[in-house]
Amino acid sequence: MKRIRKQRMQETVELNITAFLNLMVILVPFLLITAVFSRMTVLELNLPALEAQQKENEEIKLQLQVLINEDKLVVQDAILGPLKEVVRDEQGDFKWKILTDVLLEIKTRFPQEQNISLLMDTGVRYKTMINVMDHVRYAEVVQTTAVELVELFPNVSIGDAPAQVSEQAGEGEAGE
Repeated sequence: MKRIRKQRMQETVELNITAFLNLMVILVPFLLITAVFSRMTVLELNLPALEAQQKENEEIKLQLQVLINEDKLVVQDAILGPLKEVVRDEQGDFKWKILTDVLLEIKTRFPQEQNISLLMDTGVRYKTMINVMDHVRYAEVVQTTAVELVELFPNVSIGDAPAQVSEQAGEGEAGE
């Protein structure tokens, strides 16, 4: 009698994995679909080399830089000095159209130039840096029937602003 009860008890114990399999059937396609939409964008930056600086001294050519402060952007040549300043408007946004126009004009004069350096002050926000990088790499030019994407300076280098610029910006803010 005891043997029969033991056999019945052992036969009734089964693992029910139907709910787990139903979950996996739903979860696997969901993960595959969402994996397609999450892509990581990697931007390659080229840092200036020491040898490149010596070669640049031998040849006089454009060394385009954009100094980024909290209040303004200064487009300049490393040798000639400032070319144009772009300040923020009343809403606190930079006047991107002015920056794009200046860069397009420089690009038409130096069509072979691909490099630009972004020199940032310490208080510059990450979002501002990314916006400037987007605007110096490409510009949207409106043609008669369509908007054309024009490549400006795709090789972007990043560095710290010179101490003079940082001090001048600090003095300008303190004087206001």
